[in-house]
Amino acid sequence: MTHLNSLDVPLAQDLGDFTDDDLDVVFTPKECRTLQPSLPEEGVELDPHVRDCVQTYIREWLIVNRKNQGSPEICGFKKTGSRKDFHKTLPKQTFESETLECSEPAAQAGPRHLNVLCDVSGKGPVTACDFDLRSLQPDKRLENLLEQVSAEDFEKQNEEARRTNRQAELFALYPSVDEEDAVEIRPVPECPKEHLGNRILVKLLTLKFEIEIEPLFASIALYDVKERKKISENFHCDLNSDQFKGFLRAHTPSVAASSQARSAVFSVTYPSSDIYLVVKIEKVLQQGEIGDCAEPYLVIKESDGGKSKEKIEKLKLQAESFCQRLGKYRMPFAWAPISLSSFFNVSTLEREVTDVDSVVGRSSVGERRTLAQSRRLSERALSLEENGVGSNFKTSTLSVSSFFKQEGDRLSDEDLFKFLADYKRSSSLQRRVKSIPGLLRLEISTAPEIINCCLTPEMLPVKPFPENRTRPHKEILEFPTREVYVPHTVYRNLLYVYPQRLNFVNKLASARNITIKIQFMCGEDASSAMPVIFGKSSGPEFLQEVYTAVTYHNKSPDFYEEVKIKLPAKLTVNHHLLFTFYHISCQQKQGASVETLLGYSWLPILLNERLQTGSYCLPVALEKLPPNYSMHSAEKVPLQNPPIKWAEGHKGVFNIEVQAVSSVHTQDNHLEKFFTLCHSLESQVTFPIRVLDQKISEMALEHELKLSIICLNSSRLEPLVLFLHLVLDKLFQLSVQPMVIAGQTANFSQFAFESVVAIANSLHNSKDLSKDQHGRNCLLASYVHYVFRLPELQRDVPKSGAPTALPDPRYHTYGRTSAAAVSSKLLQARVMSSSNPDLAGTHSAADEEVKNVMSSKHFHEELALQMVVSTGMVRETVFKYAWFFFELLVKSMAQHVHNMDKRDSFRRTRFSDRFMDDITTIVNVVTSEIAALLVKPQKENEQAEKMNISLAFFLYDLLSLMDRGFVFNLIRHYCNQLSAKLNNLPTLISMSFFFLRILCSHEHYLNLNLFFMNADTAPTSPCPSISSQNSSSCSSFQDQKIASMFDLTSEYRQQHFLTGLLFTELAAALKKKVEGISKVQRKAVSAIHSLLSSHDLDPRCVKPEVKVKIAALYLPLVGIILDALPQLCDFTGVDTRRYRTSGSDEEQEGAGAINQNVALAIAGNNFNLKTSGIVLSSLPYKQYNMLNADTTRNLMICFLWIMKNADQSLIRKWIADLPSMQLNRILDLLFICVLCFEYKGKQNSDKVSTQVLQKSRDVKARLEEALLRGEGARGEMMRRRAPGNDRFPGLNENLRWKKEQTHWRQANEKLDKTKAELDQEALISGNLATEAHLIILDMQENIIQASSALDCKDSLLGGVLRVLVNSLNCDQSTTYLTHCFATLRALIAKFGDLLFEEEVEQCFDLCHQVLHHCSSSMDVTRSQACATLYLLMRFSFGATSNFARVKMQVTMSLASLVGRAPDFNEEHLRRSLRTILAYSEEDTAMQMTPFPTQVEELLCNLNSILYDTVKMREFQEDPEMLMDLMYRIAKSYQASPDLRLTWLQNMAEKHTKKKCYTEAAMCLVHAAALVAEYLSMLEDHSYLPVGSVSFQNISSNVLEESVVSDDTLSPDEDGVCAGQYFTESGLVGLLEQAAELFSTGGLYETVNEVYKLVIPILEAHREFRKLTLTHSKLQRAFDSIVNKDHKRMFGTYFRVGFFGSKFGDLDEQEFVYKEPAITKLPEISHRLEAFYGQCFGAEFVEVIKDSTPVDKTKLDPNKAYIQITFVEPYFDEYEMKDRVTYFEKNFNLRRFMYTTPFTLEGRPRGELHEQYRRNTVLTTMHAFPYIKTRISVIQKEEFVLTPIEVAIEDMKKKTLQLAVAINQEPPDPKMLQMVLQGSVGATVNQGPLEVAQVFLAEIPADPKLYRHHNKLRLCFKEFIMRCGEAVEKNKRLITADQREYQQELKKNYSKLKENLRPMIERKIPELYKPIFRVESQKRDSFHRSSFRKCETQLSQGS
Repeated sequence: MTHLNSLDVPLAQDLGDFTDDDLDVVFTPKECRTLQPSLPEEGVELDPHVRDCVQTYIREWLIVNRKNQGSPEICGFKKTGSRKDFHKTLPKQTFESETLECSEPAAQAGPRHLNVLCDVSGKGPVTACDFDLRSLQPDKRLENLLEQVSAEDFEKQNEEARRTNRQAELFALYPSVDEEDAVEIRPVPECPKEHLGNRILVKLLTLKFEIEIEPLFASIALYDVKERKKISENFHCDLNSDQFKGFLRAHTPSVAASSQARSAVFSVTYPSSDIYLVVKIEKVLQQGEIGDCAEPYLVIKESDGGKSKEKIEKLKLQAESFCQRLGKYRMPFAWAPISLSSFFNVSTLEREVTDVDSVVGRSSVGERRTLAQSRRLSERALSLEENGVGSNFKTSTLSVSSFFKQEGDRLSDEDLFKFLADYKRSSSLQRRVKSIPGLLRLEISTAPEIINCCLTPEMLPVKPFPENRTRPHKEILEFPTREVYVPHTVYRNLLYVYPQRLNFVNKLASARNITIKIQFMCGEDASSAMPVIFGKSSGPEFLQEVYTAVTYHNKSPDFYEEVKIKLPAKLTVNHHLLFTFYHISCQQKQGASVETLLGYSWLPILLNERLQTGSYCLPVALEKLPPNYSMHSAEKVPLQNPPIKWAEGHKGVFNIEVQAVSSVHTQDNHLEKFFTLCHSLESQVTFPIRVLDQKISEMALEHELKLSIICLNSSRLEPLVLFLHLVLDKLFQLSVQPMVIAGQTANFSQFAFESVVAIANSLHNSKDLSKDQHGRNCLLASYVHYVFRLPELQRDVPKSGAPTALPDPRYHTYGRTSAAAVSSKLLQARVMSSSNPDLAGTHSAADEEVKNVMSSKHFHEELALQMVVSTGMVRETVFKYAWFFFELLVKSMAQHVHNMDKRDSFRRTRFSDRFMDDITTIVNVVTSEIAALLVKPQKENEQAEKMNISLAFFLYDLLSLMDRGFVFNLIRHYCNQLSAKLNNLPTLISMSFFFLRILCSHEHYLNLNLFFMNADTAPTSPCPSISSQNSSSCSSFQDQKIASMFDLTSEYRQQHFLTGLLFTELAAALKKKVEGISKVQRKAVSAIHSLLSSHDLDPRCVKPEVKVKIAALYLPLVGIILDALPQLCDFTGVDTRRYRTSGSDEEQEGAGAINQNVALAIAGNNFNLKTSGIVLSSLPYKQYNMLNADTTRNLMICFLWIMKNADQSLIRKWIADLPSMQLNRILDLLFICVLCFEYKGKQNSDKVSTQVLQKSRDVKARLEEALLRGEGARGEMMRRRAPGNDRFPGLNENLRWKKEQTHWRQANEKLDKTKAELDQEALISGNLATEAHLIILDMQENIIQASSALDCKDSLLGGVLRVLVNSLNCDQSTTYLTHCFATLRALIAKFGDLLFEEEVEQCFDLCHQVLHHCSSSMDVTRSQACATLYLLMRFSFGATSNFARVKMQVTMSLASLVGRAPDFNEEHLRRSLRTILAYSEEDTAMQMTPFPTQVEELLCNLNSILYDTVKMREFQEDPEMLMDLMYRIAKSYQASPDLRLTWLQNMAEKHTKKKCYTEAAMCLVHAAALVAEYLSMLEDHSYLPVGSVSFQNISSNVLEESVVSDDTLSPDEDGVCAGQYFTESGLVGLLEQAAELFSTGGLYETVNEVYKLVIPILEAHREFRKLTLTHSKLQRAFDSIVNKDHKRMFGTYFRVGFFGSKFGDLDEQEFVYKEPAITKLPEISHRLEAFYGQCFGAEFVEVIKDSTPVDKTKLDPNKAYIQITFVEPYFDEYEMKDRVTYFEKNFNLRRFMYTTPFTLEGRPRGELHEQYRRNTVLTTMHAFPYIKTRISVIQKEEFVLTPIEVAIEDMKKKTLQLAVAINQEPPDPKMLQMVLQGSVGATVNQGPLEVAQVFLAEIPADPKLYRHHNKLRLCFKEFIMRCGEAVEKNKRLITADQREYQQELKKNYSKLKENLRPMIERKIPELYKPIFRVESQKRDSFHRSSFRKCETQLSQGS
């Protein structure tokens, strides 16, 4: 929208103008570990291959950098953690929530005193203040609050205040987004470097045996038992004392410092629990078997003294003599294995699983390693850290106390592995092999990164290497168990020779003590031995010869020697290994020499120009060797004259193994051949040349070279990777080098290209090689990034046979047609025989056309051409791994530009047209390839995604190199092509987003969008600062322009190409609702977010005017966000501290965007549609796809950023022209923003949620799995995102490829973050919350100012207030609150009258929030809130000169606040009241009015409410007492319905918290009845309930609400019943909420009753949608009744009596308590005892265990007694007719009964004939359930039953049980048998028979008892009948195995029947004539209103 004019030029330059080129080609020296690089020896002319290798290893890296970007994160500091100290620049924001936490004192221990509720009658709300307010000290007042200032000035002051001290960069405060989508990060590949495995440092400290008599030599190496492989070279160490070293002085010419090392650094690439450190100990050769020599060590102890001492001295002398004579020979002595399994302790090792986090953990925050690179050796390589070696592997010192004696005939490695395997299984080895006691102490630890004074295996000093150290550490070369795929980067050329076995059994007798002298010869005479053998310990660094250890008297000895040789760089046919065999005489004989020559053998180093390695079995010549022997191998020496005498007739008798570790010798035939042929082209050679075992003539050279190029990929992967850099360099050289062979032009470019493609393919396909997150093979990525450079063309290299070169040998290639025609199918060629002559013919035509194509070709042109003309499999592979070829293209283009120095010329002419055509073709092909893949099934999507990302990066790079218009055309093609071919929307948008996200991350993105328009095409500039072109145009046109700036117009899309595309995609993504779109939406929003965030943090965009420009570019985003309003996440549900109770059902149904909490709390806008914000229910619901919370938050922060940085005057103009609908949308958006950026406090960041952690663990597990399968983890994730495969829905939020590439960085790893980290997080999030809310405030000010002129300001005002009040409801910093209150005061001043007229609801909320802040503990906040509240009163007084409404609102707010806010502090509030009083006293202008007295009256009123609060606070611990108090407060407000309603709601809330849902529902029913009373007074609608009478069916208690009659209430009085609930919708809301609570509480029948009242109202309002809902809820309720009937649990009731003066008013009071179902007596007893124990002290509280009447005189006056008895609901018989269902028997209960057994003697229990029972019936004041859970008892009746009456009741009960068991459906045999057993069982004590015998045996003497006798007789009659039925029924139910039991039952039954018959049949004749008339009186207990005291005397009964 902006154009380039004079003002913008400097801005454009700030943003990095386009004149310079972006790319910079730099040469960076390689980092070298050693002081000097490893190089071949000097003064030797190297052959070309070695020269190339060395050149590759030492040349600098060539890196192409981006100038303006440096690295992608310089601007985005949040992404790397640079600017670590950023948080130190932030001010600390103070939040009250946090200050409270600090100041809360610890809860007091010890007994508390119980506060007693004194008079329960009625303390009126307006008694004189208990506390005199004036006695308090008021807070500081705001200075000029009372001065008259114009509204405009007021606003201006506010704005200036708000603008100071603001945070410039909003995104710096915002936590970085989950970076799974951050595709624009191209990981910088890891720099190629020498491979080091996991390094452990082993130090040898001491080596001692029981006796010390001679020098001993230790060598250590690592062995892997499982792989049966030695995995390191030997480390030799000399721990001898100087005395013993002196024994050998004659044999040590010099001692090099390097040979004195005692510590070694071993490297292990593949740790396993089978690795052993084997220590071998040798001694100087002496006469005797090993056993004999070891004998003294076993039998003599130095500690014995005496004789032992003499023996030791003797042995020492002996040792000295043989050391002098045989000092240069060794013999085996002992060895010891040390298991390293505890150091490589990996439980998962068997499966070779890798634990990802350690790999991640290793790279420091600053390094951006990709997951894959940090494990680049191989996906299966294990690292020490993850094996527990890292962090918790402390240095450990090991001691070995016994050594195994070496067995002379078992010295080979094979034997060693057998020993180790036995040793691992058990310690059986110790029993079989003698052990020698001794002590070896060594220390093992993880090697530190940097070790001072260390030598490489070649003895080169490693940095840092101080001069003065004497004892160095040695790095020991590893021989890994498996391949290690790391290209060579240092020159290394070592040869290891292992003599293994010699067989001289049939040889002459003299050969017994055999040693071999090994030499490396460069010729045949004795002086040709080269000093290239590495020395051992305490000797020279290099030796010319080395001797193997001697096994005494063994003719076929095994050897275990390792000879390490430094190979010369230039090897010739003369170099060979010479082995000389000697017999050593151990006994000193006169004149005899020590050595006797036995024979020779040798091994030429080269065979066919190739290094010889492997195992050999050599013959031994017994005499001097003939001249020129070394030209031949020992096995194939031609016949000599005289003939050579061979041992065993020229058979092989000497086994030897040779291994090379070399970065020069490839040891692979294919590579060897390729390199040799390449060098034959480059340098002069004589044909025919020899390659391996074939000779190649010049004519065949071209054909052979092509073959070898094709076969390159057949070489083994390991050598190919090791020499990868060189191979690729050579292939690229071949592709552009003009070649003339034998006078013919040869062209290899296509072959070379195909070979590169094949290599790329095999590297990507190998499971062992790692890839980065974009699926790029790490080896290739680092090759392109560091190694690749343009091939240097060797001009004019005349070939032999072609003395006349072509005139200008520039490189050239086939024309397009022929190139395509001859494209050889690489894969076919590989299948053919590699010497197939047919292949030669295909390309040999050196026709005219070839000569004509001699135009100069550059590498990038050649590469592009080859990509275009490739076909078949090659083409497919090229595009599959397009990234590699793209990066090659870009790097070669950058070098081309750099070399040609074209940077200043026009980009258009940099590259040839033909090349540009090729690029166009390539881009089109890749795009169509992507589209084609996406149409295929899911698994191809991943491939498409990778190609898409590669293409995006390619175009991104081209923007820095080529003409931008050209690149934009390519981008346009891409977009058009994709959308034409794809109909699957999510995939399409997802692809485009990744693509655009990468392009937009370009460092010149802004210039590409903002500034490349010409001035004439630009639209009118909207910014007032820039003079408009057509200022004359009418303002409406201007307005239209401004409005269109916020929309995505086609004009915009043309001018801002990339941003236009991005917004178009975003809008499309948000609009659609199809499957899978939500992930796409997340990606879309995250792309925009990351883009804005990078601008915000870009150092080039610091200036505000630049940010204004950028914000202008993003204005259309505002339009898109507003359109997406209904999709935004609803944060209201998330927040728990809302102070409203919402009665909305709708949000649970459709996903209503802005919670109807807000809409319905504003009293159901559905009925009285005031325009207070759009009612979102009017928006169509279902077609949107909701965004989740994170996505919403990311979108909102973008919105706020634009609003913060855009030109404010522009925004005001825009707002002024918006229709009110749109304005309301903006307000809704701000409302969401408020909740979205609410401060969550420190404690939240503290508890990193365990779910997240768990989730991340799941993800880790999946990731490991993926890594093991060798696929990129990213690919694994893509596949997992397939619909229906979403096992971890949270995954996508959770993986974050950034920081160290994975989201579970240390943050989740250590759950306990440090205090500092938490503080820092809290500081930043506090600042974010403050800044976000201030931006919202600015926005509201803009709206207010812009709309002052409009007519709709009243509707707007409500919206603005709603947002402001909502923001006050959140946890806010003092900074924000200060500004917010200032804005509020401005609003009151400006729109006071409107506020009080229209916005009743908002007014209540406003009062509520301001009051809430008046009780703040922060002085600043308090003083602001007081000032605001005072102004509110003052203006309302001014507006109506009677501020009854505000008085009412404030009083209700306080009541509500007091009831609900747990953190409410009355002292602070009282302080505030005093301050307001002070304001009113100081307000001179108002003194003449009644205002000050009214204020004082109001404050007094508030103070008395506070008094109640204090009381409530005291009862916080006693829920029943608290409820009583709240009940009493509510009752005291009977005359002011608003307040009573508020308190009822408070009670409901408290009940809900305690899960007393029924009581909560009852509170709301009472509230609804109150509202109904008011409404029926107001108007007479038939559909409304007629006051509280209509509620009788719900509860008989509700009638108490009818107190509100006409005399207390006049509906038209101002400010009374003005709240939201006193409306029809309010009534419906209350009832619906009550119904929900009843339903939760399980009283489904009541739900029906409630809805009976609701439905007529809904019908009257034609609310059909709600009716549907209501009926569905009713259906659910009825279903529950049907399904759960007998399973429902209702309350349990207890009578609780309090006795003792300690209880104050409670003394001698009795209550019925309602407890949750299945509460046992001990539970309530324990609860009350514990509670009162805390109050009075446990020793003073006693629970009375029985239920007998309490005699007060017998109680201890100092104690508090509680009597608790279980009671059951009691009904008269006639009542039972009405109460049929289980529910009816548990609802509306007023009478309860408990029974107490007693005897006349005073005992509770006695014999049947003396057992009396007392039934006590209690009547409560109200019916349960009520609005409280305990109700006092108002009447008590007692009935005493005589023993016979007791018997009658018991028998009735028994009969009833039987009847129930018989009629149960389905029958329950177990139950039936249990009841039967109790009835007819023979052994029942006090059973039916005994009862009959006691009471029925004889007719009673007392006629009064006749009736009872008869009643009992009839009971028995029925009982025996029921027993018979039960026995019969049981017969039908039993199984076969219970027949006997049935017989027994039958028998018992018959017996009982017989015994009872005479007693049952005897009637009393007198009974059949009437004696006296009994008057019955009906007792209606269900609805009774008066009570008859029924005193029953004992005597009457008796």
